[in-house]
Amino acid sequence: MEYKWLNKKQENNKVIIFFNGWGMDESIVRQLNPLDFDVLMFFDYNTLKADFDFDELNTYKERHIIAWSMGVMIATLFDIDCNSATAINGTLKPIDNNYGIPERIYDLTLRGFSEKGAEKFIKNMFDKDFNYPKINREFANQKSELAALKEYKANTDFKYSKVFISDNDKIIPTKNQVAFWDIEPNLKSGHCPFFLFKNWDELL
Repeated sequence: MEYKWLNKKQENNKVIIFFNGWGMDESIVRQLNPLDFDVLMFFDYNTLKADFDFDELNTYKERHIIAWSMGVMIATLFDIDCNSATAINGTLKPIDNNYGIPERIYDLTLRGFSEKGAEKFIKNMFDKDFNYPKINREFANQKSELAALKEYKANTDFKYSKVFISDNDKIIPTKNQVAFWDIEPNLKSGHCPFFLFKNWDELL
């Protein structure tokens, strides 16, 4: 697992810990203003080992988790004492016939994964004709991450305090998210909704 500070200032005493989705980098959230929050991003879940001292987070007065897509499951696997936790277009069963990506579709995607397939996947994350950003991740790394994610299981004791569901999610079907969380869609977007927002704190 990799990490990157998207914002870090000595005077800030609040931090947002962002668990990104599969195959992603900071491109999808680059436009979000951190305001007075430091922002730490985790990504690339080929392994769950991170060369990061999680005790560093305890120096902050406030700690907020924001997790998106596959990151919703990954965030539950770390012992982070947080003030709030937001799940965005993901569930604790992200590869599941009823509550996530149907298993057959995931397996077919993995088996036939190609650079063209990766491009199609990213395009499907956004609403039609959206000028989506270029993701700077190597194809082989994305493919191995896709396989690794099948092996992880969420900590079902973890509780999210807020959930966002898009009404037009083509990646983790909207109806499956609704079935898992038992709430109605509350965003008008595709799988990647971050361009609806200006500031990170709108997601808390």
